[in-house]
Amino acid sequence: MADNLFKTAERIQDSFLAKVEKRALYWLAARMPYRITPDHLTLTGLGALALCGAFYVASRSGPGWLHLVNLLLVINWFGDSLDGTLARYRNRQRPRYGFYVDHITDAVGTLALLTGLGLSGYMSERVAFALLALYLLLSINSYLWVYAMGKFRLSFWKFSPTELRLLLIVGNLVLLYKPRVILFGRHCLLFDAGGTVAAGLMVLMLASSIIRNTRQLYLLERV
Repeated sequence: MADNLFKTAERIQDSFLAKVEKRALYWLAARMPYRITPDHLTLTGLGALALCGAFYVASRSGPGWLHLVNLLLVINWFGDSLDGTLARYRNRQRPRYGFYVDHITDAVGTLALLTGLGLSGYMSERVAFALLALYLLLSINSYLWVYAMGKFRLSFWKFSPTELRLLLIVGNLVLLYKPRVILFGRHCLLFDAGGTVAAGLMVLMLASSIIRNTRQLYLLERV
């Protein structure tokens, strides 16, 4: 009986690159060898993100490792973004399994990435921890909204993981030449400056989403 009652959440994706990315993913899915399954792609995305963290740590010995981080971010996009598209293209969806596995691997991969950044010397541990905590809070907020309203928002303020990967790739390239900047008259790490700005935006995203969601649910279930 429980299986018959399960309903897949509506996916909401309105990021800057959403339309272009969707076309690219379906093009790739149509050409993917049948022996490659969505599970293979999920593991590829997780492994790539975990290696990003390891190579960030390795970059303490030389910035050349950042080129490998950028390559792995592209591989992570390939695996993490294509797994669900491939399942839908082949009509082989497993909505509960896919939702759980996809997002728990995202959480583990992000933990590895930000831990590596915090140990790399390019970002302080405090900024990396703040970004990780805010990422997890935004994720929890999204998952609670899925339960409450059956809608899953894949982007905030036109930014999805794809745009964030691109920003990180650009940041890594800048790191090769300018790892430190002057902010308000003080020298600081480039990624500390960028991470602090990102954390501030994430706080605003989280606060606005909580207020909007709470108001909508209050009006829906007014006593």
